[in-house]
Amino acid sequence: MQLQDIERLVRIPDWRLTTAEILYRMPDHPALLQTFIWQKVDLAPRFPELHGFLAFWEKSLDGKLHSVRVASATLSHPAEFRYADGQFLLN
Repeated sequence: MQLQDIERLVRIPDWRLTTAEILYRMPDHPALLQTFIWQKVDLAPRFPELHGFLAFWEKSLDGKLHSVRVASATLSHPAEFRYADGQFLLN
């Protein structure tokens, strides 16, 4: 088994740190918007955790959703090795 095959097995593909900026209308004052930040590790590109949270929001909370802006960043990267020329001796 080569190093590349091992990296593919160890890495979790497409799991990303996902951040959503949710703008919603205030229940008592619908003309005003409030911001809520949601962050969790989620599976890109479908984002099932985020969709589940938004479904819960619409079902259980009073503030109507205005918009959702999503950003995501990969969590795992292949290891990067750099070899330095030199020798260090310890006494």
